[in-house]
Amino acid sequence: MLLVLRLGHRKGRDPRLSTHVGLTARALGADGIIYSGEEDSGLLESIGKVAKKWGGPFKVEYVEKWERKLRVLKRKGFCIVHLTMYGLPVEKEISGIRACYRKCRKLVIVVGSEKVPREMYELADWNVSVTSQPHSEVAALAVFLHEFLQGKELDKKFTKSQVKITPQARGKRVERRP
Repeated sequence: MLLVLRLGHRKGRDPRLSTHVGLTARALGADGIIYSGEEDSGLLESIGKVAKKWGGPFKVEYVEKWERKLRVLKRKGFCIVHLTMYGLPVEKEISGIRACYRKCRKLVIVVGSEKVPREMYELADWNVSVTSQPHSEVAALAVFLHEFLQGKELDKKFTKSQVKITPQARGKRVERRP
């Protein structure tokens, strides 16, 4: 089980970025996303529609209290990776993260939005940086998933899709399924 937790979604400010976190998580191999912050049924519905149309399964959930959810997941054996520009370099930590995942098969990747509380840094098993420079949480998530899954996410097949793209050098070829 590979989950992404989006901290501190702000309904008026973050809907597009939070949607992109969800789309990236889904497309690059995660099994689901959990949102915290302001409840936004439109965001949950939007990601759910994409998963239904483009294939899944992909779980979308909202939690009011992210700390409680992470503590529950930790008790269930999940390893917790917090993506932050203040963390240790991903290239130095990735083998340890993969080893933890091979053992428990459960990982939560946490990405922030607003200022991340100190408690997150303490709850995480790893605080990992993609770079130590300001950047997008979407980019950090994409790079992390690519490193963690060693490129295998690029070959992922999505079941029960209503739409499938046939790759081409030019033009668009879209197959619609009933």
